[in-house]
Amino acid sequence: MRASLRTGIASVSVFAMMTTGCMVGPKYSKPTTPAPPAFKEQPPPEFKEANNWKVGEPRDDKLRGKWWEVYNDPQLNTFEEQVQISNLNIAQAEAQFREARSAVRIARADLYPTVTAQPSISRTRTSSNVSHGRGVGTNGDFLVPGGDVSYELDAWGRIRNNITANINTAQASAADLQTVRLSMNAELATDYFQLRGIDAEKELLDSTIVAYVKALDLTNARHNQGIASGVDVEQARTQLETTRAQSADLGVQRTQLEHAIAVLTGKPPAEFSIAPFPLKNQPPGTPIALPSELLERRPDIASAERHVAAANAQIGIAQAAYYPTISLSATGGLESAAITTLLQWPSRVWSLGASLVETVFDAGRRRATTDQAIATYDATVAAYRLSVLTAFQDVEDNLSALRVLSEESKIQDAAVKSAERSLELATNRYKGGITTYLEVITAQSVALSNEVTAVNLLTRRMLSSVALIKALGGGWDASSLPSATDLLAKQPSPPVPNQPAKSTPKPNP
Repeated sequence: MRASLRTGIASVSVFAMMTTGCMVGPKYSKPTTPAPPAFKEQPPPEFKEANNWKVGEPRDDKLRGKWWEVYNDPQLNTFEEQVQISNLNIAQAEAQFREARSAVRIARADLYPTVTAQPSISRTRTSSNVSHGRGVGTNGDFLVPGGDVSYELDAWGRIRNNITANINTAQASAADLQTVRLSMNAELATDYFQLRGIDAEKELLDSTIVAYVKALDLTNARHNQGIASGVDVEQARTQLETTRAQSADLGVQRTQLEHAIAVLTGKPPAEFSIAPFPLKNQPPGTPIALPSELLERRPDIASAERHVAAANAQIGIAQAAYYPTISLSATGGLESAAITTLLQWPSRVWSLGASLVETVFDAGRRRATTDQAIATYDATVAAYRLSVLTAFQDVEDNLSALRVLSEESKIQDAAVKSAERSLELATNRYKGGITTYLEVITAQSVALSNEVTAVNLLTRRMLSSVALIKALGGGWDASSLPSATDLLAKQPSPPVPNQPAKSTPKPNP
């Protein structure tokens, strides 16, 4: 019987060693996506005139890292650094990445045997009626220090495919973390430039109010001299008060943007404020990557591709269920009725075993599981290709917006100059008594409307510049994704940003 047992174990072991190198499931290949040789939309002319602009080149690192520094705004740089440290959306994404990284180490543990220790001590008594016919029960003590070893052979690659799936998922989570960082930095820059644009518009309205006050004083003086009518005075007063109301109304949006920036930097709005500073800067030149390079620079595309790889590994896991599970087990230890004889050679106990388990009937469960895995893979491929097309659209949209807004801005500047000249002529005609104040009011309204439009155009150009940098990936590169070795290495957990200090509970009196 011992010889038969040894032969059986040896046969299973040899079979296991022969099949350990097998790995079922499809081999992964990155899905193909169409990429045009160049973008359809061209950047605005001033991009090419800027000293820091150049055509995108492979592995171009012009925007790598702190992309917001291209705007040369020290206060924006300070806020962006605070976002990197204290933003809670980033903290949440970072914790999710650590969770995915831990899942990789959990999956890898299945490659190794599980060893358990089972020391025990017991005292037993046998029945007097079944004690070898002598009618006297016996007592016994047993000391058993022992343990078990169990190991599932990865004959068909189920465990290795599971590790691969978890590695790919963790890499996708790392790309998601970079996506959140890019989104939060871009959102802050967007809110910041909107706020500066409101400051510029308010500066314009406040200077216009000063001019309207002087116009009202002039109309009052002419009315007191009997030259102008009371209608002219009230028209001037209406124009002044309307503009004051417009200036006051900007405070609503400004405070909301200020509060949004506070939350992005991880601070309560009550403890945060930004001094007014009108927007004056022009959008900086931005290096434009080639469409083919864009696939490596967008973290959301990298995340989608890693999800495809994970779904591919899941197909292998599902297909491995068609094959038998091979397990080896061993138990060993010492057993004795007295501690004095526990460490003696005759006290040894052991057992070795091997098992092969194959599912004979499951009513189509394995086929359905495999079909489900394949459908999931097809869905992730479609999502990946959609993310690529969306990335191309984002770049094209913002390139077009920057070019059109740049052309519109030049036209609007000419309109502002013309409106200001018209206002000057209308004012002189009114002072000369040639026309009524209605002509002045009309010229004032046209001039103010054109000036406000010019300010808003500059704000929109800055927002499109931020959106373009975000669409280009903010200088990120897929080569920065953590490798399998990095994911398997145990790293200390970083503290949560802005974590409140733990309070010690006070004892009840």
